[in-house]
Amino acid sequence: MAVSFGCIKRCWRLEGGWGVQSQGEPNIAFLLHKSFSMQISRAVSLPSTRIAVVEGNDHRLIIDDNAPLPNVRPDEILVHVKAVAINPCDYKMHERFPCPGAVDGCDFSGVIVAIGSEVANLSIGDRVCGAVHGSNPVRPESGAFANYIVSESEFTLKVPDSMSFEEAAGLGVTGLATLAMALFKALALPGTLDEPAPKSRTVLVHGGSSSVGTMAIQLVRLAGHIPIATCSPRNFDLVKSFGAEEVFDYNNPDCAKDIKAYTKNSLSYVLDPFTDAKSIALCYGAMGRAGGRYSCLEMYPDYILDRKTIKVSFVMGPALLGHRLALSDGYERDEDPEMRAFGVQWYKSVQKVLDQGKIKPHPLRVLGHSFESVLEGVDMLKRKAVSGEKLVVVFD
Repeated sequence: MAVSFGCIKRCWRLEGGWGVQSQGEPNIAFLLHKSFSMQISRAVSLPSTRIAVVEGNDHRLIIDDNAPLPNVRPDEILVHVKAVAINPCDYKMHERFPCPGAVDGCDFSGVIVAIGSEVANLSIGDRVCGAVHGSNPVRPESGAFANYIVSESEFTLKVPDSMSFEEAAGLGVTGLATLAMALFKALALPGTLDEPAPKSRTVLVHGGSSSVGTMAIQLVRLAGHIPIATCSPRNFDLVKSFGAEEVFDYNNPDCAKDIKAYTKNSLSYVLDPFTDAKSIALCYGAMGRAGGRYSCLEMYPDYILDRKTIKVSFVMGPALLGHRLALSDGYERDEDPEMRAFGVQWYKSVQKVLDQGKIKPHPLRVLGHSFESVLEGVDMLKRKAVSGEKLVVVFD
């Protein structure tokens, strides 16, 4: 499928919002109107349709060439997408929580083509990246796998001049959002990205060669702590290059025992992205006599609560926005203004270290340049056909 993206021709400020004009699209028109019950403006560039990867009636992902353009709320931006990254949640969400018609995808990069009336931190033409809640039953149009998407301005990062759209999408802002809660809420690690902790703790990152693993290692280091990790031996060098002090083979039957010996039976901070029977056994076996905190990125089985000295927490990226998550089976969340405030501050901290070049993306693999490539990438992750790489699709 050939995807044609227009470039900005001119833009102007209108009362309460922005108007935009694009070049290279058929039948371009402009619409500025009031929405909701308040004096809030939104700017919409017509035609009113876009290309998007959506959930079909059989819960499989399909390409919709006539998906409606999303409304731009006062605190949001409209982004012309240049690249997207593929995450495990891109197949898990629509399989676990079917929502036919919902747009899939989370991680994106692109150029702002319109802004809401309350946006003060970003401008039209800015290169940005971020993460949105794909396959969202509350707002089905909000996913990233489309040529135009909306993103909340306070949860969007500016892309440094030195970074390509490919790298910006591959940065994995979904992972950054998840790790904010996993490391600094669930594990309650001392220190921040701005002010490292004066006393270092050792943190085990299970699955350190995953994209969330290499980012976790970097963030643990920035906060002043010592990351150790597990992965397969072929990825040891990769994981160490991101800052892991020591790496252990998670296929070795003695892995937990080796970690316990290395940490002198004192490990009390563990991040487990997988949360399956094997990873739980390894992580629990590695923790010290006194217990500690175990943060997982999948819903956990009840039996792991039996060890009372270990505090278990499950986190998921979209919760950082503070919105209600209309899911089920332990994935649901109430509206959380406190978490939202934490998230806004987190994005400011991430912007600083990103501008300073202190974080970098996982090794990237450009899978293709079309929405068919997006479908291929989601299927590859589902089949576990990817190791040590982050899949991205860069649109021509």
